[in-house]
Amino acid sequence: MTTAPSPASDTGREWAPKGLKKVVAASMAGTVVEWYEFFLYGTAATLVFGKIFFPNTGNELDGIFAAFITYAVGFAARPLGGIVFGHFGDKYGRKKLLQFSLLLVGTATFLMGCLPTFDQIGYWAPGLLVALRFVQGFAVGGEWGGAVLLVAEHSPKRDRGFWASWPQAGVPGGNFLATVVLLILTTTLSDESFLGWGWRVAFWLSAVIVLIGYYIRTQVSDAPIFVEAQKQREHIEAASYGLFEVLKRYPRGVFTAMGLRFGENVMYYLVVTFSITYLRVEVGANTSTILWWMLAAHAVHFMVIPLVGRLADRVGRRPVYFIGTVTTGTWGFFAFPMMGSGEHVVIMSAIIVGLVFH
Repeated sequence: MTTAPSPASDTGREWAPKGLKKVVAASMAGTVVEWYEFFLYGTAATLVFGKIFFPNTGNELDGIFAAFITYAVGFAARPLGGIVFGHFGDKYGRKKLLQFSLLLVGTATFLMGCLPTFDQIGYWAPGLLVALRFVQGFAVGGEWGGAVLLVAEHSPKRDRGFWASWPQAGVPGGNFLATVVLLILTTTLSDESFLGWGWRVAFWLSAVIVLIGYYIRTQVSDAPIFVEAQKQREHIEAASYGLFEVLKRYPRGVFTAMGLRFGENVMYYLVVTFSITYLRVEVGANTSTILWWMLAAHAVHFMVIPLVGRLADRVGRRPVYFIGTVTTGTWGFFAFPMMGSGEHVVIMSAIIVGLVFH
């Protein structure tokens, strides 16, 4: 979502800490929910989807590859979601769009848990999976930027990095929650039961989590700085802040920001998604052990993000982001040899470093 014009005064300073913390909690709750569901799909794609939603070729990697192709659909949908939700968020307010994105991703995830298998409905199974994955990615594309922006618009300038980092901390928070659920299911159920119906429970639980997150988000309102900007906009005839105008006015800033995120995001998804397949198929680690490694990594990642946000307030955004980008952009050259060692501590260190610097 694009940032509303800022008045001369720092409106965020007028907010009492209690009010700001309420906004942070609401933004973070939604981020936790949506990334619980987004990460759940990525993990299920490596453990389940290749076996039940695609034709059996006799090679497990064929099914995993097909499942990862559907995983990519979500990434294609995310920019579109960001554009659409950003446009209407500027027009109608952050809160309404964030509530809608939460319901949208929750519905798509719940329906994934209800999908028949390839053996039951043939190629309709992967087709429906792709459609729901697109909806899921579209919703997440509008969620993350909107949640961070809502907090940033409420925050005092001197501490904006710290407060705006909490919705980002919701990402490992959601991943942690999804890992806990999957760990419980994989350790309490047999492989046959988990593959047959157990994985669906994790997707159905999203309905409960979404309702909790939705309720929390009803308790906050748009920032005073946004409301004031909306009033100013009413007096500006034919004002437009659409995608093409933004690209026309700020092309360098837009494409620079996009380019900077390539390296860090490639490393992130190699660590949190592809590594599960790599460790299971190539290294020979069992699923429960891998999930324990992921659980520890997500916990560390969650704790580090606000600390880095505070650091960015003190030393500036640029040096902090530069160090993180360079490290994540090159860490893959070290991470996979470390994972291939088979040593538990070394493997977990490879995952944690990849996440922390992301």
